[in-house]
Amino acid sequence: MKAVSSSALNSQGYTTLRVVIGFGALSFLAACSGEPAEENAGMSGGMPPSPVTVAEVSLQPATHQVEYPGRIRGVREVEIRAQVAGILQERKYSEGEYVEQGQTLFQIDPEPYALALNSAKAAFATAEANQAQAQNEWERVADLYENNAASTREFDQARASIAAANANLAQAESNLKDAERNLRYTRVEAPISGIAGIEALSEGNLISSGSHLTNMVQTDHVRVHFAIPENDGELYRARLEQLVDDTHANAWIVFANGETYSETGKINYINTSVNAATSRVEMRAEFANQSHNLRSGQFVRVRITLQEFSSVALVDPTVVSQGPEGAQVFVINGSESAQAKPVVLGPIVDGKQVILEGLMDGDMLVVNGHVALADGAPVNITNGN
Repeated sequence: MKAVSSSALNSQGYTTLRVVIGFGALSFLAACSGEPAEENAGMSGGMPPSPVTVAEVSLQPATHQVEYPGRIRGVREVEIRAQVAGILQERKYSEGEYVEQGQTLFQIDPEPYALALNSAKAAFATAEANQAQAQNEWERVADLYENNAASTREFDQARASIAAANANLAQAESNLKDAERNLRYTRVEAPISGIAGIEALSEGNLISSGSHLTNMVQTDHVRVHFAIPENDGELYRARLEQLVDDTHANAWIVFANGETYSETGKINYINTSVNAATSRVEMRAEFANQSHNLRSGQFVRVRITLQEFSSVALVDPTVVSQGPEGAQVFVINGSESAQAKPVVLGPIVDGKQVILEGLMDGDMLVVNGHVALADGAPVNITNGN
């Protein structure tokens, strides 16, 4: 028998000891886990399924509406000014009340203009009589001249006299009409129907032609002026190109308290250029205002439709995450694992994210528990549990 050295025995004993300790450690870990080692080794990646909640996707139509700040103006806003000079005798309307077109607002002292009209009438009558006399003389001399009974000098004089008489009559007629107009202008009338503002000058003031007296605003219809961002303007124009009737021009007024005005308006102006200073497109909508509830200068919000979708998914914005290809959601379709699906996002409509592409009717969308998911991760659906 071959003798074994003491050093070899010591090395063999040390190796045996290491093997025993290793098996002992594995047995201890398995006992502590409470599960057989075989079951732990069979788990995918060693991670348990993630609990998730799902909801079935249902494609539906959606309308993207946006609100913008706007300012109300009357369809017509007019400055009332005196057209003749004189003493302002009387204000004939109540400030801030509705007046009809043609109603007298102010009376300027008419006496000087009445006297001027009488003088114009007298001058016209004189010119008319002189013209009639010159006409008769002309006819008489012309007849004599044809019969060689009047000289050329008499003929020329008669012709010049009738021409001057006609010119004087025309001038007198023009002066008469001007005097009649000036007298008429002493009564300052409302050029439109609407609300008359506060008087700028009180009775008794000597005013000149062109003096500002008050303002008027037509209120049976009003216009709301507003501006939208350049990108929204492009969306709106693209929508216009897809529609054939005027329903696209609808607009709504939203008051500061959140209430919506009862009348639907129509957009009747879109600026063809973008404001370089604000990067916005100016627009205008017109609304009926028979009840006079809308006032010029009032601040409101204008709601318009930017986009309409026929079949899209509406989801909570929180279910959308970022993946390698951009925006994505997780679905569970016929398996016990999560599937990441890239999606194309639209706008937010009523607090819901519009999904333009990537989801179909019947998809089971993960709505809770998706934060820690990865593509292909095992899941445990907890709906109803």
